[in-house]
Amino acid sequence: MKKIIVVVDMQNDFIDGSLGTAEAQEMLPRLKEKLKQVTDNGSAELIFTMDTHGENYLQTQEGKNLPVEHCLKGSHGWEITPELQEFVKQAKAVVEKPTFGSLDLPKLLGETDEVELVGLCTDICVISNAMVIKAAYPEVQVSVDASCCAGVTPESHKNALAAMKMCQIKVLE
Repeated sequence: MKKIIVVVDMQNDFIDGSLGTAEAQEMLPRLKEKLKQVTDNGSAELIFTMDTHGENYLQTQEGKNLPVEHCLKGSHGWEITPELQEFVKQAKAVVEKPTFGSLDLPKLLGETDEVELVGLCTDICVISNAMVIKAAYPEVQVSVDASCCAGVTPESHKNALAAMKMCQIKVLE
């Protein structure tokens, strides 16, 4: 059985930067331990995504709705946290995405039996990518590890998990 873990947007700006949260910081050690276990035992391949914006971010639709510059390509905030760099080096792929969900992500999955998502933010990019994957592969088991995700707020995190459950995405607690 082939499993892929998609690590969504574990970038400095979402952890302790311009859009960072205490919940993201608290979740990071759990995620690091999970990735260590799966890479040590070879039970899953990893794919990382990176929210990626240009200098014109504030002129984009997203920038007009969320006027906080973040994940500007090449900046410190855009980089994946140093805590996870050892796993980035082992990843099957790193996908830069200019918006919440990546249409390129399903193409990278190939033949797989299970896709699990972890990362940030549950209520924006995790749910968006889970829905894209579920739409592309309706018969593949898609899950999200709630303990290795964090949302913009604890309430929006819970709401996103409930929405994913309704769309037959398995929520692991």
